[in-house]
Amino acid sequence: MADVQKLREKLGIHPDFPKKGINFLDIFPIFRDPILTELLISHLVTHIVTVTLANSPEKKIDAVVGLDARGFLLGPLIALRLGAGFVPVRKTGKLPGETVQVMYSKEYGTDEFAMQADSIAPGSNVIIVDDLIATGGSAQAAGELVKKLGGNTLEYIFIIGLNFLKDRWKLDAPVYCMIESDE
Repeated sequence: MADVQKLREKLGIHPDFPKKGINFLDIFPIFRDPILTELLISHLVTHIVTVTLANSPEKKIDAVVGLDARGFLLGPLIALRLGAGFVPVRKTGKLPGETVQVMYSKEYGTDEFAMQADSIAPGSNVIIVDDLIATGGSAQAAGELVKKLGGNTLEYIFIIGLNFLKDRWKLDAPVYCMIESDE
């Protein structure tokens, strides 16, 4: 897969960020190049159409859920290509109107995510997107929000998956990581 290798080569690597011992993989160099951005979105949409939808009885995606904040870069572009709506998941207190919330564990404590209460119709087929999966806590919280609203998560989709953190397999739907990293 030459497209994945090309995208992997463009990731920025920032040692000891945000803390000592962590190598931060930066997706922003990809977004500075419109050709690479197109390559990234086309790859993810191709995966969704050929794998995710092929395994779905309904053969459709109603909504793409993007996690705060980098999922907001991917989600609307993917949703537009699929003819689906985009639904943001944000930290509690950042969305107007009635919301549903869920607490989740992170590497260093807990946090709370929210989704607008009318954003997903019961029975909707949803994919959840973000840039990276580490422990899986935020993705799992997004999945719980979808479930609270009666939606069905078909797949969790990430640009980068950290292989050394295996907790992501506790998610309630298949996981696709375009780039697997051991860093």
